[in-house]
Amino acid sequence: MSAGTYTPNPGAAPVGRMIAAQAAFETRMLLRNGEQLLLTVIIPSLLLVLFSTVDIIDTGAGKAVDFLTPGVLALAVMSTAFTGQAIATGFERRYGVLKRLGASPLPRWALMTAKTLSVLVTEVLQIVLLTVIAFALGWSPHGNPLAVLLLLVLGTAAFSGLGLLMAGTLRAEATLAAANLVFLLLLVGGGVIVPLDRFPDGVQSVLALLPISALSDGLRDVLQHGAAMPWGDLGILAAWAVLGLGAAARLFRWE
Repeated sequence: MSAGTYTPNPGAAPVGRMIAAQAAFETRMLLRNGEQLLLTVIIPSLLLVLFSTVDIIDTGAGKAVDFLTPGVLALAVMSTAFTGQAIATGFERRYGVLKRLGASPLPRWALMTAKTLSVLVTEVLQIVLLTVIAFALGWSPHGNPLAVLLLLVLGTAAFSGLGLLMAGTLRAEATLAAANLVFLLLLVGGGVIVPLDRFPDGVQSVLALLPISALSDGLRDVLQHGAAMPWGDLGILAAWAVLGLGAAARLFRWE
């Protein structure tokens, strides 16, 4: 045995390995949190089953599940990328978790990357579950898968930016209240369950500019009506993503 076999070799792990480990940890914490599980999995699933099987809301011609599934997929993205991430990050900031992680070998940009990967992993699980439920209810999707992917990615970026902006500028308790309030308001007025054409014209034009409306309408145009590429909705989501992520990067406070 050579003399240098057990010589210590201190140093940080490769950044890629640190990001993967942090992303896995963030995902486990997210899925173990009962409140977040309620927002990300149970509520979207219940809404899809309830409104697809019970004739409560007029969703227009065709099967209710064909109208509802794209909206519920959009809701799932918002619940994870915006509501769940805002609340979790806000309390991490309050308890000093972000401050301590910021002083670790893990760079701050890598921490944000890990959080984003955690959101994406959770969304994949949500989408798989909701798709299985929708098919069981008789869903018949159409359209271009690439368009769906672009909508989901831009929607995630838009909601992540807004969630991080809220978590990085407000107190944790304010973030908790505001994120849940926004979730409920957008659930009702974002075209998820209630079609936007049920609102007055003036209100409808404003609501159509919201990220949840752009995401749900874009997914509906593709999956229900077979549209090739909803450029208008993609443009709205891209604008929200740039504004939200830019503002979060500039105004986020780690303490």
